Amino acid sequence: MPFLLPASVTQDNVLQLEKDGLLNLSALRTVDCGNLKDFDSTVLTLLLAWQKKLQADGQQISVQNAPEKLTVLAGVYGVAELLGLS
Repeated sequence: MPFLLPASVTQDNVLQLEKDGLLNLSALRTVDCGNLKDFDSTVLTLLLAWQKKLQADGQQISVQNAPEKLTVLAGVYGVAELLGLS
């Protein structure tokens, strides 16, 4: 079962989301961004933190249903390939 991101990922909720994800590492292998509407570069920080943890465990993150804005933002910050968004 994938980890579902909420509609909003901001500085207000990113720390709790990071903790929630780290408590369920197996779900983080697939992160569903289909609900994501309100976000900024904070979401990239979150996804990269999860990716780092998964890589330490020999696993890889898979970001699915990424909104176009997220793909563009990842490209601008040069992390699209790291997150499989290129």
